[in-house]
Amino acid sequence: MRFADLGDIRLHYRIDGDPDGAPVVFANSLGTDLRLWDPILPYLPPGLKLIRYDKRGHGLSDAPAAPYTMGALVRDVERLLDMLEVRDALFVGLSIGGMIGQGLAVKRLDQVRALVLSNTGAKIGTKEMWDQRIAAVQSGGIESLADAVMERWFSRAFRATPELGLWRNMLVRQPAQGYAGCSAAISGTDFYTPTSGLRLPCLGIAGDEDGATPPDLVRETVDLIPGSKFHLIRKAGHLPCVEQPENYAARLVQFLRDTGHI
Repeated sequence: MRFADLGDIRLHYRIDGDPDGAPVVFANSLGTDLRLWDPILPYLPPGLKLIRYDKRGHGLSDAPAAPYTMGALVRDVERLLDMLEVRDALFVGLSIGGMIGQGLAVKRLDQVRALVLSNTGAKIGTKEMWDQRIAAVQSGGIESLADAVMERWFSRAFRATPELGLWRNMLVRQPAQGYAGCSAAISGTDFYTPTSGLRLPCLGIAGDEDGATPPDLVRETVDLIPGSKFHLIRKAGHLPCVEQPENYAARLVQFLRDTGHI
């Protein structure tokens, strides 16, 4: 386990694979930590430098008092990559991680050469919706939302498996202030205009049973970027890297090859 001390925040991060390989940066969803990507790692080829981190308020990273801004979340990973001297990375962001990826690409094209926007949007939900969720977390903890979140996250078939309990536990054990803080960051973000100005290789990935960021939202977002590609994963919800890891990894590897990253 490694900590990056960035002054006002300490981020937990992990590097796997080839330390001298082409960098791939993963940013996970609201309510999960860097273990979200564990299922796909066995399907990725050698020769890649795989960088994962817990965003503020999640996992083993610091959890300052809420609310957070999207600018702070983007700045966190920007400083982490500067500390690690990472340039020309392929950035894979899921849900809020995809929003962070959009913001980083707009700000630092030297750090991001290609973008995977998975189960995300340029804008997700409404202020009223996020206000309600933040209030629920503040009054009843994440547990009060957990069952509804599982319905949005996973397909009906996956919800019938024992593995669901692992992901429910991951969710409810995140710091409440971190969940609320990142919810506020999503609520305040609308990237339609800045994302439409991006010019870089982009792949959108969606799950056909995603109750949080439906396929049409993902497609609409990646269509803002000329030349982008879109891939729909069947029998998967908001976290297709968990439900269909081999399929997810195969499409990611194809994109790595298409963009010359490997």
